[in-house]
Amino acid sequence: MTPAARLEKLTRDAATRLLPQNLRNWIRTQQRRYRLQSVPVGSVNFGGLRRLSPISAIFGKDRDLLTIERYYIEQFLAQNTADIKGRVLEMGDATYIRKFGSGVTREEVMSYVEGNPEATIVADLTDAPHIPDNSFDCIIITQTLQMIFEVDKAIATLARILKPGGVVLCTSHGMTRVARREGVDDWGEYWHFTTQSKRRLFHAHFPRENVQVSTVGNVFTCICNLHGLAASEIDQTELDTHDPNYEMLVLVRAVKPA
Repeated sequence: MTPAARLEKLTRDAATRLLPQNLRNWIRTQQRRYRLQSVPVGSVNFGGLRRLSPISAIFGKDRDLLTIERYYIEQFLAQNTADIKGRVLEMGDATYIRKFGSGVTREEVMSYVEGNPEATIVADLTDAPHIPDNSFDCIIITQTLQMIFEVDKAIATLARILKPGGVVLCTSHGMTRVARREGVDDWGEYWHFTTQSKRRLFHAHFPRENVQVSTVGNVFTCICNLHGLAASEIDQTELDTHDPNYEMLVLVRAVKPA
Protein backbone atom coordinates (compact mmCIF):
# COMPACT_ATOMS: atom_id res chain seq x y z
CA MET A 1 0.00 0.00 0.00
CA THR A 2 1.43 3.37 -1.02
CA PRO A 3 1.85 6.10 1.65
CA ALA A 4 -0.94 8.12 0.00
CA ALA A 5 -3.30 5.14 -0.01
CA ARG A 6 -2.41 4.34 3.61
CA LEU A 7 -3.14 7.94 4.66
CA GLU A 8 -6.43 7.88 2.77
CA LYS A 9 -7.46 4.66 4.52
CA LEU A 10 -6.50 5.99 7.96
CA THR A 11 -8.45 9.20 7.30
CA ARG A 12 -11.49 7.27 6.10
CA ASP A 13 -11.39 4.89 9.07
CA ALA A 14 -11.06 7.80 11.51
CA ALA A 15 -13.99 9.61 9.90
CA THR A 16 -16.13 6.47 10.14
CA ARG A 17 -15.38 6.19 13.87
CA LEU A 18 -15.68 9.86 14.79
CA LEU A 19 -18.25 11.51 12.51
CA PRO A 20 -22.02 10.99 12.80
CA GLN A 21 -23.78 9.21 9.94
CA ASN A 22 -25.63 12.31 8.68
CA LEU A 23 -22.37 14.26 8.42
CA ARG A 24 -20.67 11.41 6.57
CA ASN A 25 -23.60 11.29 4.13
CA TRP A 26 -23.29 15.07 3.53
CA ILE A 27 -19.55 14.74 2.83
CA ARG A 28 -20.19 11.94 0.32
CA THR A 29 -22.80 14.12 -1.41
CA GLN A 30 -20.23 16.92 -1.80
CA GLN A 31 -17.65 14.43 -3.12
CA ARG A 32 -20.06 13.32 -5.83
CA ARG A 33 -21.26 16.82 -6.66
CA TYR A 34 -17.79 18.35 -7.02
CA ARG A 35 -15.90 15.23 -8.15
CA LEU A 36 -13.67 15.25 -5.08
CA GLN A 37 -13.04 11.52 -4.98
CA SER A 38 -9.36 10.49 -4.69
CA VAL A 39 -9.87 8.76 -8.06
CA PRO A 40 -12.61 10.76 -9.86
CA VAL A 41 -15.49 8.84 -11.43
CA GLY A 42 -14.70 7.89 -15.02
CA SER A 43 -10.94 8.30 -14.66
CA VAL A 44 -10.02 4.70 -13.78
CA ASN A 45 -7.65 3.05 -16.28
CA PHE A 46 -8.51 -0.66 -16.27
CA GLY A 47 -5.74 -1.57 -18.70
CA GLY A 48 -5.26 -5.32 -19.20
CA LEU A 49 -7.84 -6.12 -16.51
CA ARG A 50 -10.73 -4.83 -18.66
CA ARG A 51 -11.86 -8.20 -19.98
CA LEU A 52 -14.74 -10.60 -19.37
CA SER A 53 -12.60 -13.74 -19.16
CA PRO A 54 -9.69 -14.21 -16.74
CA ILE A 55 -6.10 -13.79 -17.86
CA SER A 56 -5.55 -17.38 -16.67
CA ALA A 57 -8.50 -19.74 -16.24
CA ILE A 58 -6.45 -22.18 -14.13
CA PHE A 59 -5.48 -20.03 -11.13
CA GLY A 60 -2.24 -18.84 -12.76
CA LYS A 61 -0.65 -22.31 -12.85
CA ASP A 62 0.25 -21.68 -16.49
CA ARG A 63 2.08 -18.48 -15.46
CA ASP A 64 4.06 -19.65 -12.40
CA LEU A 65 3.93 -22.68 -10.12
CA LEU A 66 3.53 -20.39 -7.11
CA THR A 67 0.03 -18.97 -7.43
CA ILE A 68 -1.19 -16.16 -5.19
CA GLU A 69 -3.24 -18.57 -3.09
CA ARG A 70 -0.30 -20.97 -2.73
CA TYR A 71 1.94 -18.08 -1.70
CA TYR A 72 -0.40 -17.36 1.21
CA ILE A 73 -0.87 -21.04 2.11
CA GLU A 74 2.86 -21.68 2.22
CA GLN A 75 3.46 -18.51 4.23
CA PHE A 76 0.88 -19.73 6.79
CA LEU A 77 2.44 -23.19 7.05
CA ALA A 78 5.94 -21.72 7.31
CA GLN A 79 4.77 -19.68 10.28
CA ASN A 80 3.55 -22.87 11.97
CA THR A 81 6.32 -25.34 11.19
CA ALA A 82 6.74 -26.09 14.89
CA ASP A 83 3.26 -27.70 14.84
CA ILE A 84 4.08 -30.06 11.95
CA LYS A 85 5.73 -32.83 13.94
CA GLY A 86 5.14 -36.38 15.17
CA ARG A 87 2.51 -38.32 13.26
CA VAL A 88 1.16 -35.90 10.65
CA LEU A 89 -1.81 -36.32 8.31
CA GLU A 90 -2.25 -34.38 5.04
CA MET A 91 -5.01 -34.54 2.44
CA GLY A 92 -4.19 -35.84 -1.05
CA ASP A 93 -0.40 -35.98 -0.82
CA ALA A 94 2.44 -35.26 1.61
CA THR A 95 3.88 -32.22 -0.18
CA TYR A 96 3.53 -29.82 2.73
CA ILE A 97 4.53 -32.36 5.38
CA ARG A 98 7.83 -32.79 3.54
CA LYS A 99 8.31 -29.09 2.86
CA PHE A 100 7.40 -27.68 6.27
CA GLY A 101 7.57 -30.58 8.73
CA SER A 102 9.95 -30.39 11.68
CA GLY A 103 10.43 -33.60 13.63
CA VAL A 104 7.89 -35.65 11.67
CA THR A 105 8.04 -39.30 12.74
CA ARG A 106 5.32 -40.65 10.47
CA GLU A 107 3.67 -39.30 7.32
CA GLU A 108 0.05 -40.16 6.57
CA VAL A 109 -1.98 -39.18 3.50
CA MET A 110 -5.77 -39.32 3.31
CA SER A 111 -7.72 -39.79 0.08
CA TYR A 112 -11.47 -39.70 -0.36
CA VAL A 113 -11.38 -42.42 -3.05
CA GLU A 114 -9.27 -45.48 -3.84
CA GLY A 115 -6.44 -45.27 -6.34
CA ASN A 116 -4.20 -42.56 -4.87
CA PRO A 117 -0.73 -44.16 -4.73
CA GLU A 118 0.33 -41.86 -1.86
CA ALA A 119 -2.71 -42.57 0.30
CA THR A 120 -2.22 -44.48 3.52
CA ILE A 121 -5.84 -43.88 4.57
CA VAL A 122 -8.98 -43.92 2.40
CA ALA A 123 -11.83 -42.22 4.22
CA ASP A 124 -14.70 -39.77 4.07
CA LEU A 125 -13.99 -37.12 6.71
CA THR A 126 -17.69 -36.80 7.45
CA ASP A 127 -17.94 -40.47 8.46
CA ALA A 128 -14.66 -42.21 9.31
CA PRO A 129 -15.20 -44.49 12.33
CA HIS A 130 -12.32 -46.73 11.19
CA ILE A 131 -9.81 -43.97 12.04
CA PRO A 132 -9.06 -44.30 15.77
CA ASP A 133 -9.52 -41.41 18.18
CA ASN A 134 -6.43 -39.44 19.22
CA SER A 135 -4.30 -40.58 16.27
CA PHE A 136 -2.44 -37.54 14.91
CA ASP A 137 -0.18 -34.84 16.31
CA CYS A 138 -0.94 -32.53 13.38
CA ILE A 139 -3.41 -32.44 10.48
CA ILE A 140 -2.77 -30.26 7.41
CA ILE A 141 -5.97 -29.64 5.46
CA THR A 142 -5.55 -27.02 2.73
CA GLN A 143 -8.30 -25.96 0.32
CA THR A 144 -10.43 -28.99 1.18
CA LEU A 145 -13.27 -28.06 3.52
CA GLN A 146 -15.06 -26.07 0.80
CA MET A 147 -15.36 -29.33 -1.15
CA ILE A 148 -17.24 -31.10 1.68
CA PHE A 149 -20.97 -30.43 1.95
CA GLU A 150 -21.35 -31.66 5.56
CA VAL A 151 -18.48 -29.51 6.72
CA ASP A 152 -19.45 -29.58 10.41
CA LYS A 153 -19.15 -33.37 10.47
CA ALA A 154 -15.72 -33.13 8.84
CA ILE A 155 -14.47 -30.73 11.52
CA ALA A 156 -15.87 -33.03 14.21
CA THR A 157 -13.79 -35.87 12.74
CA LEU A 158 -10.67 -33.68 12.66
CA ALA A 159 -11.13 -32.90 16.35
CA ARG A 160 -11.77 -36.54 17.23
CA ILE A 161 -8.74 -38.01 15.47
CA LEU A 162 -6.30 -35.39 16.79
CA LYS A 163 -4.22 -36.36 19.79
CA PRO A 164 -4.62 -34.18 22.90
CA GLY A 165 -2.41 -31.16 22.27
CA GLY A 166 -2.52 -31.82 18.51
CA VAL A 167 -3.01 -29.06 15.94
CA VAL A 168 -5.17 -28.64 12.83
CA LEU A 169 -3.77 -26.23 10.23
CA CYS A 170 -6.59 -25.42 7.83
CA THR A 171 -6.93 -23.08 4.85
CA SER A 172 -10.10 -22.52 2.81
CA HIS A 173 -11.46 -20.31 0.07
CA GLY A 174 -12.94 -16.97 0.99
CA MET A 175 -13.11 -14.56 -1.94
CA THR A 176 -11.95 -16.44 -5.02
CA ARG A 177 -13.15 -18.17 -8.17
CA VAL A 178 -15.00 -21.47 -7.98
CA ALA A 179 -12.48 -24.33 -8.08
CA ARG A 180 -14.52 -26.81 -10.06
CA ARG A 181 -16.29 -26.94 -13.40
CA GLU A 182 -19.83 -28.32 -13.24
CA GLY A 183 -20.09 -31.46 -15.33
CA VAL A 184 -16.33 -31.59 -15.96
CA ASP A 185 -14.59 -32.10 -12.63
CA ASP A 186 -15.68 -35.03 -10.46
CA TRP A 187 -15.81 -33.06 -7.21
CA GLY A 188 -18.01 -30.32 -5.85
CA GLU A 189 -17.37 -26.97 -4.24
CA TYR A 190 -20.08 -26.10 -1.79
CA TRP A 191 -18.82 -23.29 0.43
CA HIS A 192 -16.68 -20.19 0.58
CA PHE A 193 -15.97 -19.14 4.16
CA THR A 194 -15.55 -15.99 6.24
CA THR A 195 -13.79 -15.53 9.56
CA GLN A 196 -17.19 -15.52 11.27
CA SER A 197 -18.31 -18.83 9.77
CA LYS A 198 -14.96 -20.51 10.44
CA ARG A 199 -14.97 -19.39 14.08
CA ARG A 200 -18.46 -20.75 14.65
CA LEU A 201 -17.65 -24.05 12.94
CA PHE A 202 -14.41 -24.64 14.86
CA HIS A 203 -15.69 -23.30 18.19
CA ALA A 204 -18.29 -26.08 18.10
CA HIS A 205 -15.49 -28.66 18.46
CA PHE A 206 -12.52 -26.82 19.97
CA PRO A 207 -12.37 -24.46 22.97
CA ARG A 208 -12.75 -20.85 21.89
CA GLU A 209 -9.33 -19.90 23.25
CA ASN A 210 -7.69 -22.71 21.25
CA VAL A 211 -8.86 -21.43 17.85
CA GLN A 212 -6.99 -18.76 15.90
CA VAL A 213 -8.71 -17.53 12.72
CA SER A 214 -7.05 -15.07 10.35
CA THR A 215 -7.35 -13.93 6.75
CA VAL A 216 -5.01 -12.87 3.96
CA GLY A 217 -5.51 -10.67 0.93
CA ASN A 218 -6.57 -7.18 -0.05
CA VAL A 219 -8.69 -5.72 -2.84
CA PHE A 220 -5.77 -5.72 -5.30
CA THR A 221 -4.58 -9.28 -4.62
CA CYS A 222 -8.18 -10.52 -4.78
CA ILE A 223 -8.58 -8.94 -8.23
CA CYS A 224 -5.24 -10.38 -9.38
CA ASN A 225 -6.16 -13.80 -8.03
CA LEU A 226 -9.53 -13.75 -9.81
CA HIS A 227 -7.65 -13.03 -13.03
CA GLY A 228 -5.24 -15.89 -12.36
CA LEU A 229 -2.07 -13.83 -12.03
CA ALA A 230 0.93 -15.45 -10.33
CA ALA A 231 2.46 -14.34 -7.05
CA SER A 232 5.65 -13.35 -8.88
CA GLU A 233 3.70 -10.70 -10.83
CA ILE A 234 2.83 -8.75 -7.66
CA ASP A 235 5.14 -6.75 -5.40
CA GLN A 236 5.95 -8.23 -2.00
CA THR A 237 4.40 -5.28 -0.14
CA GLU A 238 1.20 -5.71 -2.15
CA LEU A 239 1.04 -9.42 -1.29
CA ASP A 240 1.75 -8.86 2.39
CA THR A 241 -0.81 -6.12 2.95
CA HIS A 242 -3.95 -7.67 4.44
CA ASP A 243 -7.34 -5.95 4.58
CA PRO A 244 -9.92 -7.77 6.74
CA ASN A 245 -12.67 -6.60 4.39
CA TYR A 246 -11.20 -8.75 1.58
CA GLU A 247 -10.82 -12.31 2.85
CA MET A 248 -9.18 -14.18 -0.02
CA LEU A 249 -8.34 -17.16 2.21
CA VAL A 250 -9.47 -17.98 5.73
CA LEU A 251 -6.76 -19.61 7.85
CA VAL A 252 -7.34 -21.63 11.03
CA ARG A 253 -4.98 -23.00 13.66
CA ALA A 254 -6.95 -25.09 16.16
CA VAL A 255 -5.45 -26.97 19.12
CA LYS A 256 -7.10 -29.93 20.85
CA PRO A 257 -7.02 -29.52 24.64
CA ALA A 258 -4.19 -31.42 26.28
